[in-house]
Amino acid sequence: MKKVFFGFVILLGMVTSACSNGGGDLTVDESIEAFANAGLEAESPTEMTKDDYGMAPMKAEEGKRILLPSLCEDCGGRVFSYDSQDDLEQMKAYYDEMGEESAMLFSWTIVHKNILVQLNGDLSEDQYKEYEKALKEL
Repeated sequence: MKKVFFGFVILLGMVTSACSNGGGDLTVDESIEAFANAGLEAESPTEMTKDDYGMAPMKAEEGKRILLPSLCEDCGGRVFSYDSQDDLEQMKAYYDEMGEESAMLFSWTIVHKNILVQLNGDLSEDQYKEYEKALKEL
């Protein structure tokens, strides 16, 4: 009887931990699709290369660059997914600290679950909030 009870406790623990991640991880593509579904620009998503990261830490599981053509031809942002919350927070801090050092380097950042979005700082605050709302509804 003790073996059955112990086995049940182990199984219950596994099921509980598998269900406790807040609804699961999101993908970069799901995030970009949420922007499009909300009527927001997220044009021409392309896989990021090491050159796209520049001096930023290259720790994302996946990263895609998106364009916001209403700002300018090459203006846009980046959407990253992470396996590690620490890596996500390190990348968010990188972008936030750059903006604190120079207004020219300011960009908007949004975090939801395992996703980090970095958007061009020329985007208005109202537009930024629309992107934030679309992502957080996932």
